[in-house]
Amino acid sequence: MNDMKANLQTMWHRTDGDNSVRQRLHEVLRQAIIRMVVAPGQALSEKEIADLFAVSRQPVREAFIRLSESGLVEVRPQRGTYVVRISRQAVLEARFIRESLEVAIALEATKCPLPPAVLMELKELIARQRSCVERQDHDRFFALDELFHRTLAISTGQAMAWNVIENVKAQLDRVRYLSIPESTPITKLADQHQAIVDAIVAADAKAATEAMSLHQREILHSLPELERRFPEMFDEPVLVRTQLYG
Repeated sequence: MNDMKANLQTMWHRTDGDNSVRQRLHEVLRQAIIRMVVAPGQALSEKEIADLFAVSRQPVREAFIRLSESGLVEVRPQRGTYVVRISRQAVLEARFIRESLEVAIALEATKCPLPPAVLMELKELIARQRSCVERQDHDRFFALDELFHRTLAISTGQAMAWNVIENVKAQLDRVRYLSIPESTPITKLADQHQAIVDAIVAADAKAATEAMSLHQREILHSLPELERRFPEMFDEPVLVRTQLYG
């Protein structure tokens, strides 16, 4: 418990102090759940969170509501708020939506050539991702991976599509975080990012969409293994369903 509180406080101090308390609370708690700082099934106390960050209970309550809307916590009347376990079905649905949108974004990037500055930024992000391997800095890689996909979406004029992706991928992010690096090595993901950029530079629509689709389906290979390794984190028993995973 003390380790959890220390980690939460560290995450709080790293947030942008210019943002509202409400926004900072939501971001810290969301990232803490995704990164398993707060474990699935664990209770969250409104009072303890408020005391930990020296804030009133109202913004904590509002953060809990937002987390509930994104499927990360469950507010049980008269019983408290609990971090939900990972739902396989929610992961599969979020992955389907994300693949559909990101494949379309990759296709769009081949139609309207990206500015050289954007291509340089994408290549630099990949290089920074690779630098995380030696240091085993998984948190940093996760942030850089997110930035890569966001940059690609925004640079193609698809900010709304990225907002949709952000809204549906909370459960997906928890599995992605669990999968790095044992189930899905960082080098493999960085190589997939490079293949996407190479296809965009070549204006090869077929290669770009196939590379993005392959990248987004990576989680289908790691999910069954993660369910076996961490059964306590999932809300359903492990079932071998070939038709689900392809």
